[in-house]
Amino acid sequence: MTSIRHLLAGAAALAFGLGAWAQGYPNKPITLVVPFAAGGPTDVVARSVGAAMAKTLGQSVVIENKLGAGGTLAAGYVAKAAPDGYTVLIHHNGMATAPSLYRKLSFNAQTDFEYVGQVVDVPMTLLGRKDLPANNAQELAAWLKANAAKVNLAHAGLGAVSHLCSMVLRQAVGVELQTVPYQGTAPAMTALLGGQVDVLCDQTTQTVQHIKAGTVKMYGTTTAQRIKALPDAPTLAEAGLKGVEVVVWHGVYAPKGTPKEALDKLNAALRAALKDPGVTARMAELGAEVVPESKQTPEALRTWLKAETERYAPMIKAAGVYAD
Repeated sequence: MTSIRHLLAGAAALAFGLGAWAQGYPNKPITLVVPFAAGGPTDVVARSVGAAMAKTLGQSVVIENKLGAGGTLAAGYVAKAAPDGYTVLIHHNGMATAPSLYRKLSFNAQTDFEYVGQVVDVPMTLLGRKDLPANNAQELAAWLKANAAKVNLAHAGLGAVSHLCSMVLRQAVGVELQTVPYQGTAPAMTALLGGQVDVLCDQTTQTVQHIKAGTVKMYGTTTAQRIKALPDAPTLAEAGLKGVEVVVWHGVYAPKGTPKEALDKLNAALRAALKDPGVTARMAELGAEVVPESKQTPEALRTWLKAETERYAPMIKAAGVYAD
């Protein structure tokens, strides 16, 4: 009888403790871990959204840039963090491609995280050096086939979305192309502007200014529909190069076991942030688009991550490339 009373008392104390924790969360700053460099596309999104989330949470959201291993270092760090709602991760497509690109990972993207929601989609653009002979997407496909042995296709490093886009492009054109990895999108763009490489697929957050300045050739967007930031630019499918559809998507994750109360508050703050006029204006300026409300849920992110992982696994396996 005494043991039963002790068990009941313990359960009541635990329930009270959890309730008190839920009412008090958050009572200190929350760290939003970004897997890439400050000033980069994901970092820009994180800082804008994090600042807006802080308004709802009543606590500051501190950005921590944890670089390395194509974003897997940051993901592994958050997977092993205390599941208390104070350490969360923002990551892009790399969460879906990492299981295929890395043969040894310190985390499982499907089982080691709780899901908060999707954030924004960033379209990509296919660019060529300014003096490239091809003037449209169909001419580019023909030029790539005719010059496959000497074409230099730049990307921002193994595991980057620009690397993924390069694989999709090669598959769509039907030829193997020489790829040139750089340590990030900035040096890859510098190489394209300088004529050291021929072609680059990169996010609008990095390319719109160069497209508008006329310092590169723009062949189309990698989206299903035209984008607001470049309304006169055709999609690659419209321009006659089908099969190159890649969008940089972002999601927010928490360590497995994070209490539902914390996840609910984080999701509510994320939803509010994505309606914030300052956030929507900043995203529009960058060519990024806030995802529809139906995608801003934990379950939507879970479903999307699984689908994207299954989509790219065969492609990466066929390419035979690994990042480790």
